[in-house]
Amino acid sequence: MLKSITHRNNVKVIGNGPKTLMFGHGFGCDQNAWRAIVPAFIDDYRIILFDYVGSGNSDLTAYDDLRYSKLDGYAQDIIDICDELDLEDVIFIGHSVSSMIGLLASKLNPLIFSKIVFIGPSPRYVNDTNYPGGIELKDLEDLLEVMDNNYLGWSRMMAPAIMSDKNNHELVEDLERSFCATDPEIAKKFARVTFMSDNREDLSSLTIPSLTIQGNDDFLTSNLVAEYIHKNTVNNEMVLLESSGHCLHLSHPHLVIRAIKDFI
Repeated sequence: MLKSITHRNNVKVIGNGPKTLMFGHGFGCDQNAWRAIVPAFIDDYRIILFDYVGSGNSDLTAYDDLRYSKLDGYAQDIIDICDELDLEDVIFIGHSVSSMIGLLASKLNPLIFSKIVFIGPSPRYVNDTNYPGGIELKDLEDLLEVMDNNYLGWSRMMAPAIMSDKNNHELVEDLERSFCATDPEIAKKFARVTFMSDNREDLSSLTIPSLTIQGNDDFLTSNLVAEYIHKNTVNNEMVLLESSGHCLHLSHPHLVIRAIKDFI
């Protein structure tokens, strides 16, 4: 018996507004990552929450090595969800890698989104000639090797850096638990796909209005990356926040909510 897309991606539909917001979580997280943001929109919008295959309460048996060997596979998940729910003109809000996944989904099907919000995005994490991605390739390879050898140890090491230990210690612990709740073998593959991706050339394909939200103290990306996206994406607005950590929607939700509301 074929399982539905909503079952595969643990899709939740809440709210009754005339416009639809769809939230895409980042690596190592699931839809619960939006818990501080959703209440600000639930009265005025229909909200779509989901888990990528391999994350949260998604159907792990649906994971396919070939499909998810590129971010395009995750982008197809988004398109599948929108098709099954008969959605168009959605406002997509993506954190971290979901920003580029949303971009690819819009490229594959230009009708599904009317606007996109990027939170802590990066089209390429690795430094390149005249491009400050933020991470040297050798350092990234070392981090991925640590993950391959000791995923739980990697989670304990990375959670404080990604969330920033300047923020509430409970948020750091929550992020570590989220990492540890993700299937380790799938997480390792998703991490490699995420951090080795290069979507710089895809930026020019996005013509709908978009917003880049970037914190000024972020372990994984930076103002320079946000400015690169802004300069290379048509109709992109940029908001730089006084904040710390990579998970602004959890650590500084009031700032993120205000930026999103001003944009949409």
